Amino acid sequence: MVSAGWAAKPNVIFLLSDDQTFDSLGCYGNPDVQTPHVDALSKAGLTFDNYYNTTAICMASRANILTGMYEYKHGCNFNKGHLSQEKFAQTYPMLMRKAGYLTAMAGKIGIEVTGVGLPKDSFDWWGAGPGQTHFRTAKNKSMAKYAKEFPHSSRAYGAFGRDFVKHAASEGKPFCLSISFKAPHRPVDPDPKFDHIYEGKTFRKPANYGRDYGKHFSEQSRQGRQYSRFESWGYKDDFDATLAKYHQLCYAVDIAVGMICEAVEEAGVADNTIIIYTSDNGFFNGAHGYGSKVLPYEESARAPMIIYHPGMKSTHGKRSGSLSGNIDVAPTLLELAGISAPNEMDGVSMIPILADKKAEVRNELALMNCWGPHATQSLGVHDGRYKYIYWYYGGHGMTPAEELYDLSEDRLEMFNVAKAAEHQEALMKMRGLYDQRVKHLAANVRGKYTDYATLFDRNASWEKKAPLVPKRLAPGGK
Repeated sequence: MVSAGWAAKPNVIFLLSDDQTFDSLGCYGNPDVQTPHVDALSKAGLTFDNYYNTTAICMASRANILTGMYEYKHGCNFNKGHLSQEKFAQTYPMLMRKAGYLTAMAGKIGIEVTGVGLPKDSFDWWGAGPGQTHFRTAKNKSMAKYAKEFPHSSRAYGAFGRDFVKHAASEGKPFCLSISFKAPHRPVDPDPKFDHIYEGKTFRKPANYGRDYGKHFSEQSRQGRQYSRFESWGYKDDFDATLAKYHQLCYAVDIAVGMICEAVEEAGVADNTIIIYTSDNGFFNGAHGYGSKVLPYEESARAPMIIYHPGMKSTHGKRSGSLSGNIDVAPTLLELAGISAPNEMDGVSMIPILADKKAEVRNELALMNCWGPHATQSLGVHDGRYKYIYWYYGGHGMTPAEELYDLSEDRLEMFNVAKAAEHQEALMKMRGLYDQRVKHLAANVRGKYTDYATLFDRNASWEKKAPLVPKRLAPGGK
């Protein structure tokens, strides 16, 4: 798959932002933002236009990335449980370290390991922290030495990455650097060094902005905080100021990316270093009249994905519409390193797409939410063209609902075509893929996910499901 002469163990840099929608980057078509370093990666590498986070919330998404497994299989999410030691031992950085890689982890790792807590002793260099971590570098214990020069965490992580790259290059060993930025996660606290970047800026609103373009969404989707935050987080009444802070945080991450890329060049390892840039989930930013993330719609589940591989010159500067997801990251990194991926991984390697932008590596991808109010929890499936979502909740006068979007014609998800006569054949196909996914879940579910084999089953009655969910809607529901 790789070019002749390519090293058996290339260096790998995996950069993960937090809550960064695809529409926050110049290379994804936003003319209002400044993201020169990530845009440069896009121009040099391959940019993915159909990359999704199978669970659009940070803890589970990060566990998906590390393990290459769906959430219901690794069992790690808020109020579901930590990552087991057995599962952690099979994550991409642990397998790469075992194969001789120097490993580093910095930022918001997002997970803990059962019986261990933060796995800081499992990495050669450690700059990560518990929970959400902090924007102020001084508050992040593992990053304290960078606080004076880089008081905001985004640039501090850039400095950490810079230093690790230089160290690893001097050691002459292959390295795997993973940085999980906190930005642009709320509550916002941008680096004041960049206050001038978007001062007074007027931002264009997406064509699906506002409540008028979310009326066709299920009633269930409006029961959580994603709906109320359209107003409480300023998207309704203070759009420009709200977006200015969000994009200012993204800008600082971009600067950190530039610091790391510059270090790769200066260390003389650019010809043998793969750089990946993505986010743990997207963000609504007012689309459809929603804020935050979690739900399986495009702005929330879809994320930027850029892979720069110096040896894959045929796809340099190209874009791919091939379907892929965060569970595909781990098997991709392992194959790049010449390491066999564990059979238990649900993901597949994206390397064929790096060689041929039109290559397809999967025929479906599941999108799910198993967190928050039960009414907002759902399972969906994407086949590269259609997205099917099943909302199982039938309490409080709601009726279980189906949504079907033809993304080839309606990328903004303006029209639910589940009842349209011309899409009934597609609906039948997507229901079949959905049912297969439920069967896979039922056969592989662990821990607190057992109930979802029933909850997500389209053929199980609400009467059978009702005893498995709380009788009251969680706070934030309507």
